[in-house]
Amino acid sequence: MFRIHRAWFVAAVAFVTIIGGAAFNSLPGLLIDPLHEEFAWSRGEIGFAVSIDMALYGLTAPFAAALMDRFGIRKVVVTALSLVAAGALLSVWMTASWQLMLYWGLLVGLGTGSMALAFSATVTNRWFVARRGLVTGILTAAGASGQLVFLPLCAWIVDEHGWRPASVTVALAALVVVPFVWLLLRDHPADVGLAPYGGEFTPKPPPTRGAARRTLRVLADAARTGPFWLLAGSFAICGASTNGLIRTHFVPSAHDHGMQITAAASLLAVIGIFDVIGTIASGWLTDRFESRRLLAVYYGLRGISLLFLPMLLAPTVHPPMVFFIIFYGLDWVATVPPTLALCREHYGEDSAIVFGWVLASHQVGAAVVAFLGGVARDVFGSYDVVWYASGALCAAALMVLVIRRRGVGEAELVA
Repeated sequence: MFRIHRAWFVAAVAFVTIIGGAAFNSLPGLLIDPLHEEFAWSRGEIGFAVSIDMALYGLTAPFAAALMDRFGIRKVVVTALSLVAAGALLSVWMTASWQLMLYWGLLVGLGTGSMALAFSATVTNRWFVARRGLVTGILTAAGASGQLVFLPLCAWIVDEHGWRPASVTVALAALVVVPFVWLLLRDHPADVGLAPYGGEFTPKPPPTRGAARRTLRVLADAARTGPFWLLAGSFAICGASTNGLIRTHFVPSAHDHGMQITAAASLLAVIGIFDVIGTIASGWLTDRFESRRLLAVYYGLRGISLLFLPMLLAPTVHPPMVFFIIFYGLDWVATVPPTLALCREHYGEDSAIVFGWVLASHQVGAAVVAFLGGVARDVFGSYDVVWYASGALCAAALMVLVIRRRGVGEAELVA
């Protein structure tokens, strides 16, 4: 009788977990205007809090991957979900901008960073040998699925009841996932006497001590190679042109042009729909085509689309805007499967931690644009300059074409 391999159930639990943790990512763009109006905080201050969250999201990821090797996936993820819930709940009572930076920035940043794409990489590397590109695409799409589920809901709550009930909703979403993680997620196939999907049985390795030292050692080793800097640089641009830009500033920018917040949030949710399609398709393509060429196509198309966005923003949703949303959604995080594949190709067993550091650069790029985008809006009274600059920046991400196949001209790429 045909039986589904346990690895697929683990991937399903990971998918739901990432959705629950990603709920918070629906909030920042929705709350910039309400927080500005209630507390008179500048958009730059609010953007700075969001940038702390994004930077910590990235900087925590490589350490989280090492901590999962030391303490197990379940303990790390349960702790991370609890931090997200605590930060979201405490923000309900905040009265000063430093509290926004502490709750949104520090607590939520540490929590979401521990469930970042390094979590997906760890699950994929341990449980799958075959179909890794596809599974990476599916788990990456989970973040977009969370956006799809929570954005319209949170936008409606903010519009009808204010921002505090929306923050409570996000906290509850994170807490609901905890029992599923603890009861259903397993750290390694050997825990249940199985081989990874498409591979041979291997005993579970002993816990790796010195997680922080290992993480820094892997960074030091990777930093001496050219592919690391090319991947980190291109992924920083990826973060700048997605999380830092669209996720944070699209809703307030559309609102500046007269669009209702709920309508703008619905457009972001549509991005989430096509992000799922695009990311899974990218995973399928990554199993079949050269990763660096896929990345060059993705970044080039993204940059072109951003240059047209200022001309498309209007009080109502019209067909050209819908086309942009679909086009951009397909490209949103399609970059993840080929980037992870290149990390795996060049760094082997350390690839999850290396990818965590590459993700850190993604989030630093996002953090810079989240902050500077708010400052630009305060200074220029418009987001147009931000869209144009980010579109032009995507051209620099074509640096991925310089990456060679492992073992071919490798010495030329040593930094």
